[in-house]
Amino acid sequence: MLRSVSDAMDRGSAHRRGLRLQSQAMPKTPKGSVRLVDPHPSRVQRAPLTVGRSELLVDGSDRDFRRLVHNLFALAARHEAIRDGHAARIGLTGIEYAFVVSIHHLEDEGSVSVKRLAEFLRVSGAFATTMVGKLIRRGLVTKDEDPLDRRRLRLHVTARTHALLTTLGPSQRRVNDIQFSGLTRREFLIFQRLIEGLIETSEQALSLQAQLGGGRGRESVGR
Repeated sequence: MLRSVSDAMDRGSAHRRGLRLQSQAMPKTPKGSVRLVDPHPSRVQRAPLTVGRSELLVDGSDRDFRRLVHNLFALAARHEAIRDGHAARIGLTGIEYAFVVSIHHLEDEGSVSVKRLAEFLRVSGAFATTMVGKLIRRGLVTKDEDPLDRRRLRLHVTARTHALLTTLGPSQRRVNDIQFSGLTRREFLIFQRLIEGLIETSEQALSLQAQLGGGRGRESVGR
């Protein structure tokens, strides 16, 4: 029994010596300070910034900028889904609807050429020409010569298209009013100006990206 007690005492002494050695090996913490433990010990470096302008950084962080970018994607996805929903009610695809409603509204301001339509929708002339051809074959749009310039063709929606858009009107207005119900008149005007400005600077960014070899440039946007 005495031997068992002695063995236990020896093990206890060895354990205490091990603790002392382990304590001596640990770096000393200044008195009164708190030792901070990295919650992500495997993380080597912070994520690189995605913007450099001071106006877009908050306390040196681009977190708010990333939030803005992701919100823009979320908004664009929902707005496109709403547009596609409008189109589906009258048997069109989203892009067909965008073209015919734009032609119809532009007609209120004067003659509509393919070039003017492409500029209004901010798509390439080639894509606009292709889409107009499809709409003509579907009987949704017609074209004729511009009497002031026979080299140009004028676009018109057909009576059938006008009827479809008129039928859509009541539900379309209700949905759009809800989507933008959070904007005052002043905010609406500011938002419109900001969006137009961002489109212009986005064009510049696309050109730069193409020069740097990281993108396909203007023709890849908006079809």
